[in-house]
Amino acid sequence: MASSSSGTNPLFPGRLVRTRLYEQVAEQITSWITENGLRTGDRLPPERELATRLGVSRATLSQALVALEVIGVVAVRHGDGTVVTSSRTRSIVQAIRAHADRLPEIIDTRDALETKIAALAADRRTDEDLKRIDEALEAMEADIDAGGRGVEGDERFHGAVTTAAHSLLLARLMDEIGELIKETRIESLSQPDRPRTSLAGHRAIAEAIRAGDADAASDAMHAHVDLVSDVALLREAR
Repeated sequence: MASSSSGTNPLFPGRLVRTRLYEQVAEQITSWITENGLRTGDRLPPERELATRLGVSRATLSQALVALEVIGVVAVRHGDGTVVTSSRTRSIVQAIRAHADRLPEIIDTRDALETKIAALAADRRTDEDLKRIDEALEAMEADIDAGGRGVEGDERFHGAVTTAAHSLLLARLMDEIGELIKETRIESLSQPDRPRTSLAGHRAIAEAIRAGDADAASDAMHAHVDLVSDVALLREAR
């Protein structure tokens, strides 16, 4: 990875004084990406090294990287580090705050759709649907056990439940907000201890669907969406 010729720290040229430190760190990282000519697919230094260069805690750095991930600048991949996915450098803070501003509406929409989907899945699921749900749970658990966040398994699980509802219109509506849900999924599963808690919520939903209990499936999904809606960006905005 290229290094700056300046004697000053290229990632942290001045003391960060604004309240939202992670936003400042996100801006510094994107500036460094541009200054050093990184392209899509290039890796950033390990988090420990980045935190040292920036002079910030690992927690603040992690929050900055998650913010950059949800707006599509980087991807944090288990076993592969942080990879550049976009050369975007303008309006980073505005993009992060726009994401936070639309989170409550995304959460409300997701809750309304997915609680109904879970209830329908309990009434309409087939053996094949249950198999897909179980496979998604197994994939998520394996990823978490290996140190990952379970993002792909989480997406597979919710997709399998949607399929089990056998409602073409609801499936289309979920597809319409799929990218927005992906943003909230990344943010949620990056919270400490959230992957395993989320997996436990998935299991409760799956058990209700398997039992054919529509009310329990709806309640379990509502509880799950409520849980995963507790994210740092919203707490920062309050």
